[in-house]
Amino acid sequence: MKILVIEDEQGLRESIEEYFTEAGNICETAADYATALTKVNVYRYDCILLDITLPGGNGIDLLKIIKEHNYTDGILIISAKNSLDDRLEGLDLGADDYLVKPFHLSELKARVTAIIRRKSYNGSNILTFNEITIDLLGKEVKVGKQSIKFTRKEYALLLYFIANKGKVVSKNAIAEHLWGDGVDMADNFDFIYSHIKNIRKKLVEAGSRDYIQAAYGMGYKFTES
Repeated sequence: MKILVIEDEQGLRESIEEYFTEAGNICETAADYATALTKVNVYRYDCILLDITLPGGNGIDLLKIIKEHNYTDGILIISAKNSLDDRLEGLDLGADDYLVKPFHLSELKARVTAIIRRKSYNGSNILTFNEITIDLLGKEVKVGKQSIKFTRKEYALLLYFIANKGKVVSKNAIAEHLWGDGVDMADNFDFIYSHIKNIRKKLVEAGSRDYIQAAYGMGYKFTES
């Protein structure tokens, strides 16, 4: 998962970042409105954890901007405000869920996972694409009955392709999804080709068709045609 934590409380922000990063996710942070606004306008995330009260602005205004631009990021509002009006306003504007502080990090993770599962995988823990089956909880990939071992990045990239099947995804979008805004330091995207080559090889050797097509000059597409 690629997550953005918009939270001005340093201790909580760092705890969330550490918790999700240790679990193998890409986790970026913003401590104020201006930084958050820049990130949501430049990068896309599987889920944004959004505090309402921020230095320099309001999280509800960020939510409005995200929805006005039709960005598809999942939105989980995390706030100390427990009033019904605040909760209803956030949900009415398009937030996917609302979690009141304080909370356990395990519950936060469960809420985030549920949002992403609903938005990208139709609410199921089992993702199926023809002969390919992925257990999202066990992080296991099978072709038919044969299990395939992928690296963490390969697994994340395969999920990204299937979630965006039929769409051309650019190399830049793939790089940002797998490495976050740190990818700006990369000289080239050769590492993406290496991951795609490995995914193709492992799937085909297990008996799958090769669904990854190069869209020359644009990126790649995961498609049946």
